[in-house]
Amino acid sequence: VDVKMAELTTLESLLEMGFGRNRAEKAVANTGNQGIEQAMDWLMEHENDPDIDEPYVPPAGNVLGGEADSQSSAEQLTAGDTGEVIAEGDDPEGSKQPMTEEEKREQVKRLEELMRMKQAERRERERAEEVEREKQRRRQGQELQQIRQKIQDDEMKKLADQRRKEKMEDKLARQRVKDKIARDREERAQKFGGGAPSSTATSSQPTPPSPSSPSGQGPPPTKREYDESRIQVRLLDGSTINTVFKAQEPLAAVRVYVQMNSSTPEGQDFTLLSPYPRHVYTEMDMEKPLKELGLVPSAVLVVTKK
Repeated sequence: VDVKMAELTTLESLLEMGFGRNRAEKAVANTGNQGIEQAMDWLMEHENDPDIDEPYVPPAGNVLGGEADSQSSAEQLTAGDTGEVIAEGDDPEGSKQPMTEEEKREQVKRLEELMRMKQAERRERERAEEVEREKQRRRQGQELQQIRQKIQDDEMKKLADQRRKEKMEDKLARQRVKDKIARDREERAQKFGGGAPSSTATSSQPTPPSPSSPSGQGPPPTKREYDESRIQVRLLDGSTINTVFKAQEPLAAVRVYVQMNSSTPEGQDFTLLSPYPRHVYTEMDMEKPLKELGLVPSAVLVVTKK
């Protein structure tokens, strides 16, 4: 079969299979009349083109090479339903005889089977590509999840480090408070212990010199040395506040400070006490200077309800 006959056969075969003429002509032209399989492959690849059903317009140049123009013109001379070929220059004795209906049906049947096979192969290929894309999406999702997990782990580690640091600072702060309490106890013990020797000294000395002896010994210089007192007050809710008062300020100043800087309900009466040695301060004590009450250079007071 010559090239023209093969081309016409491809075109007719596509038409017999139900493809529109515009699609069939485009498939033949764009595959260079390489056969029915190439034409069907082209149609399957371009079936969604927006201009697939528009009339085929041959290009101005010779795109098929050689006798492409004459082939295209001969293709348009197909004799309708009979399938006869009318082409110039053909040998009258050549193979112009049209195919019989049975041969056409047989050929169309084979081509339809071929088309089904190609469509099945295409679907299988598309499924494989979809599976591969899904695998790629899952890999990317796993990588993203790993990145998120790493960020979360880093944040948790930072938070744990911060908590350890805060606990350590809190522990050190508590230790400082304990040390301060111990120093206060020691200072009080020294103060009260200093009074005892003075009393023993009074036993060996006359009573008039005994008031002068404390003034000449340790406690009075200590009082002259400290003119401020750092007071820590433990509130009803367990929290504490700290401030510094002048040694000559009365204890009432501490009570006013507590009223102004604590969550004690307005109008609720309270009193102050010293935990060690335990001493509850009265209204008379409120008018006494902190130095006179032994609350210099520092002291811890506790708020209690009346």
